[in-house]
Amino acid sequence: MLLVIDVGNTNTVLGLFDGERLIHDWRIRTEIDHTIDEYGVLISNLYHSSRMNAKEIKSVTDIIISCVVPPMLNILEPLCKKYFGIKPMIVGPGIKTGMPIFYDNPKEVGADRIVNAVAAYEKYRKECIVVDFGTATTFDYVSPKGEYMGGCIAPGIVISSEALFARASKLPRVEFSRPKTVITKDTVSAMQAGIMYGYAGLVDGIVGRMKSEVKTKPLVIATGGLARVVAQEARSIDKIEEMLTLEGLRIIYDLNKK
Repeated sequence: MLLVIDVGNTNTVLGLFDGERLIHDWRIRTEIDHTIDEYGVLISNLYHSSRMNAKEIKSVTDIIISCVVPPMLNILEPLCKKYFGIKPMIVGPGIKTGMPIFYDNPKEVGADRIVNAVAAYEKYRKECIVVDFGTATTFDYVSPKGEYMGGCIAPGIVISSEALFARASKLPRVEFSRPKTVITKDTVSAMQAGIMYGYAGLVDGIVGRMKSEVKTKPLVIATGGLARVVAQEARSIDKIEEMLTLEGLRIIYDLNKK
């Protein structure tokens, strides 16, 4: 079986594939201060919490990693060798993606953005915009020919909200939920309306400008931990694919293995 690991700035998502079927997935916090053994114990606990038996645990034969936090590779590569006896494949320069990358400096593009683009085009076979709701929210355009053409990066909804909580001393922390109205009559609802509808407006605004630039109507795909929450209010989202990055890692691994 194939273990895929997507390391983001805030969370790390792991998935276990049996062929093309995702049979388990987990989301943990990205902690660069953890030791190799701490991560080893954590992954072992994730396995056992999913009621995987010893045979299933030992059946991991391959690993691929996408990472936007370079120090984490100093933990994960030795981890894979120590606990799985496997040298992992790392998404980066020299890895085949099957997708031409039209960027001034392709090395600058985050691995997760390329992985998302590959998965989106592989699944839908048409031009698309991938919106990934992570620590940052990324918008990436893939042409009708399956070419990565670039995109833009905005502050994520969580760090935007954290800035509001930190800088406005009288405003409380609030949960991400949909208020009944935009014109609200209490502070908590007012903040929720501003965060939810404001961010939905940001998404719709950027997607609208991207569509105007390419003069077409690409499919808009949302992914990431908060994709479903924001997509409820963003009118421009066509599809939600929460496991898009994991699927992209599997596709890239298969391409390079062959």
